[in-house]
Amino acid sequence: MERADAIVVGSGPNGLAAALTLARSGVAVEVFEGAPTIGGGTRTEELTLPGFAHDVCSAVHPALVASPFFRSLDLPTLGIHVRQPELAFAHPLDGGRAAALSRDVGETASHLGGDAAPYTALVGPLVEWLDQIVAYVLSPMRGLPSDPLALTRFALVGSRSVRHVARGFTTDSARALLAGAAAHSMEPLTAPLTASFGLLLTALGHGVGWPVVEGGSGVISRALGAELRRAGATVHTGTWITSLAQLPPARAVLLDVSPRQFVALAGDAATDRALRPWSRFRPGPGSCKVDWALSGPVPWQAEACRRTVTVHVGGTFEEVARSEADVRAGRHPEHPFVLVAQPGVVDPSRAPAGRQTLWAYCHVPNGSPIDMAGRIEAQIERFAPGFRDLILARAVRRASEAESHNPNLLGGDVNGGAQTLRQTAFRPVARWNPYRTPVDGVYLCSASTPPGGGVHGMCGVAAAEVVL
Repeated sequence: MERADAIVVGSGPNGLAAALTLARSGVAVEVFEGAPTIGGGTRTEELTLPGFAHDVCSAVHPALVASPFFRSLDLPTLGIHVRQPELAFAHPLDGGRAAALSRDVGETASHLGGDAAPYTALVGPLVEWLDQIVAYVLSPMRGLPSDPLALTRFALVGSRSVRHVARGFTTDSARALLAGAAAHSMEPLTAPLTASFGLLLTALGHGVGWPVVEGGSGVISRALGAELRRAGATVHTGTWITSLAQLPPARAVLLDVSPRQFVALAGDAATDRALRPWSRFRPGPGSCKVDWALSGPVPWQAEACRRTVTVHVGGTFEEVARSEADVRAGRHPEHPFVLVAQPGVVDPSRAPAGRQTLWAYCHVPNGSPIDMAGRIEAQIERFAPGFRDLILARAVRRASEAESHNPNLLGGDVNGGAQTLRQTAFRPVARWNPYRTPVDGVYLCSASTPPGGGVHGMCGVAAAEVVL
């Protein structure tokens, strides 16, 4: 290819979605990726022992099955086979109990005792309007929604803190379900908008499930890469771009990078004053991730936890809230909230027969060098006695090490930036078109742009549409 119309730097799901959107429109595209393989955080590797396939970052994919971009693809034809667990997620509590989210709202509510009616009244309408809500939430959110009533209902509740919404429930089970889903925001549970994270992820659990991809998240990236090549695009791996000046001439450059990386890449291509707002974009808390090779399934006390891939480990609402507040205050929680994924529940291909892989992380202050594996294992052992006896090997990635694996994970932040009220409304900077940068012909298409983190590709699609 003598000259590309467009160049994409970075091959996470947003970079690949941007490149494929452009290539399908007849644009000549080249993709540059620094790592030996494409995918960014959407990769699968043998991190512990031979034969054990671990997802490097993203593992469970409700956003993928809801995404308009991925819905436009024939996933099985591309080799992407989605595997749904019986329950979307579970949240163990002391005494061998667990709250659990099934696909049916009524069935979930029936296990919440006196909170059955309030749960149905809160979540039921959101599930009914899920398609309209998702279409807007996974967009640049700059135009009018197609269904203002649905979005108004969601905004009225979602703009609040999840602590405020949880006051409408009296049972540990209902409050724990909300806490676990909302904690994906990586914000204190007293912060505005945390209810929107909890309620949207809960509605997605009912509406589309919380599945994994057979063979691991890396299958998604490899499939998109193959589709890109079929569309005529060129993909370069093992090529780190440290300056825009390195790139060959092109009519447009799309960067699947953080705002901080954009500032470094831009160099003298823009003034310090123009770049200053981009350098102020704040990363969120970090994450300490642990992968295990296990000799068998996790021996959860609660039967519901053995029927799902995703387990939110943290105890009661108050315990989860305390853990997330500690992180925001710069402390390392003694009893952290832990996100656990056990793909072997629905995908035995991840490990040798009879064995299992386990994936988990907890939130820590950004850039933390602390190894939280012991505290994470203690939390799992609390609800699954005998868990430690199953460990064959472990691999730990501290927050301070995350950028060496993926430069987009600033200080271990997996969300592409702090999910504060300001950085949600003005992401990445306060300007009407969030994808354009101060450098002419250069666009940002990473999770630091709307609609934010998750394997949905819609940041890349939106940026590509601006380019087109």
